Amino acid sequence: MKNRHNKKRNTAFVFEALSREATVAIIKGDQERKQKVVSIVRKHFTGDSLLKKDLECYRSLYENQNLDETTSKKIVEAVMAAKRLIDPDGLFKQQTEVINDINKELSPATFNNFVPNYKSLATIAKMFNTNSPKQKVMLESKIIDGMVGAVDVSALEPMDSLTFRTFTKKFNQKYDDSLLQEQKDLLNHYISSFSHDDLETKIYLNRELSRLKQSLLEAVDTEHIANDSEMVQKTNAVRERLESLSKETILNESTLLTIMRTQELVKEIYDDASNS
Repeated sequence: MKNRHNKKRNTAFVFEALSREATVAIIKGDQERKQKVVSIVRKHFTGDSLLKKDLECYRSLYENQNLDETTSKKIVEAVMAAKRLIDPDGLFKQQTEVINDINKELSPATFNNFVPNYKSLATIAKMFNTNSPKQKVMLESKIIDGMVGAVDVSALEPMDSLTFRTFTKKFNQKYDDSLLQEQKDLLNHYISSFSHDDLETKIYLNRELSRLKQSLLEAVDTEHIANDSEMVQKTNAVRERLESLSKETILNESTLLTIMRTQELVKEIYDDASNS
């Protein structure tokens, strides 16, 4: 009988599900629930925890895309070597602990959150856990193809319609469709910074702030703003606010919401300009 993928024992899926739980809490302004998620992440995915090490193994495969084949093969080899160093019994124990905390502090429904790259994570887990040399080599080959862009890794592991409907019901309807792609990217970087060095988040933030400032600078030359002195003044004020944000050392919730509002503003400005 074919073994079904257990998403609760998939470290990357659990982390992504928690990330989306925190995102929903932030959007709803539910500070208590957001803090519970942050506490769970910091408790289980920081320091020298096996969960953090396991998560990094997954991330090295699904976050490294559009690489050359030689580099991809080296990454897979390094990941498999790192994975073998993780004590399976210790990992199982820590997985049980985080599952219990999620059930107790949040809800078992957290595991039903829609994770867009679920199929990719399931495929990686299958590669980690299979005892078949042939199957392992075949899965490694497919994952390498995905890393170099030859195939869509998310399509490697089939997902039955019932599982998909369960995942999408809560997250996709209430959250995913309501945000811009750039807002989702911002939230994901913010939430990921809870569990690891936030250098990557700072790099992303500086890049996004630069994009928004440039977009607003160009916006004042658009006809429907240039002809309205009040709109010019307000647009410049937003740019000045972004300039001050770029000097801040941390991404806090107030900063996050300010950037999200600006992302929405920029989209509205250019949508209006294109329709006028």
